[in-house]
Amino acid sequence: MTLWAPLTVGTMHLPHRLAMAPMTRDRSRPDGVPTDLNREYYRQRASMALIVTEGIQPSEDGQGYLLTPGIYTEAHVAGWREVTDAVHAAGGRIVAQLMHTGRVAHPENTPHGRQPVAPSAVRPAGTMFTASGPQDMPTPRALATEEIPGVVQEFRHAASAAVAAGFDAVEIHGANGYLVHQFLADNTNRRTDSYGGSVANRIRFAVEVVSAVSDEIGAERTGLRISPSNPYNDVVEADPRALYSALLGALAPMDLAYLHLLHFGDELLLGHLRRAWPTTLLLNRAGADMDSRVADLDAGRADVITVGAMALANPDLPARVRSGAPLNSADPSTFYGGDHRGYTDYPTLEEATTRAR
Repeated sequence: MTLWAPLTVGTMHLPHRLAMAPMTRDRSRPDGVPTDLNREYYRQRASMALIVTEGIQPSEDGQGYLLTPGIYTEAHVAGWREVTDAVHAAGGRIVAQLMHTGRVAHPENTPHGRQPVAPSAVRPAGTMFTASGPQDMPTPRALATEEIPGVVQEFRHAASAAVAAGFDAVEIHGANGYLVHQFLADNTNRRTDSYGGSVANRIRFAVEVVSAVSDEIGAERTGLRISPSNPYNDVVEADPRALYSALLGALAPMDLAYLHLLHFGDELLLGHLRRAWPTTLLLNRAGADMDSRVADLDAGRADVITVGAMALANPDLPARVRSGAPLNSADPSTFYGGDHRGYTDYPTLEEATTRAR
């Protein structure tokens, strides 16, 4: 079975092809420094082929949610070093996902309390949870053209900090309606400068960010996550095939470690993007069962499959899948924020068996 075949992805040698997808968990310190609980959470899941962390903000402006981690100060680097050391000691590989939330934010959740920034001053639908309760997300401030190179530099600095913290690679979050995706999408990018309008202009920011990170830490340590046709966070893409064909065409010559595709059911588009991408493809088929995901590997639609809730609820997921053992069910009420409950207390198969005796 392809699932258990080893694979080299960039500089990482994977023992199998079942990886952990990034998941926001809101359990870091208020200053964005990881905690001992974060370290234990990731350490427990080191048997995954690789771990992609929750989104990590590359700057103060990049934070949208409460208690999410950062990677732009010395304290952040020191905190993450404890996490990566623990994962490596347990035999795992761990990738830092850099996530600038852009307009999906609220001033109360950031260190500086400033208005969120975005490609255009278009307010997202929905509310944001803050320390004082749910609040409408405000209209963001459109980035001036001359500010954009500084934002690109934030990603470059964060990537350098991630390597200093011991991460094996960096994944740029270009999906789910956050800043990179906001530049790509028609409804969130209404700019009239060189970063807006045509497809070539709307992919420019993504290409510049990926290029900067790749230049800083090496293409072999750089990945990108995308989610074509994903309406999450109030995003609309008029022509995903044209948009992502142009994006992948611009990125393919960079020889990145991987592309991480969050798939939403357009099988023709999946096949097109698979053929267009020259290196490793990680595939997250949203909501699918394990058999469907493994079928993607066996059919060559993906090189690695990533799972979210299954890895969250089963710290020993590869062992359970390999042996055909039952899986723990995830508890959605504990997904965001809180303590160890629903975070580090899901039992391994061995622990569950011992308790049942």
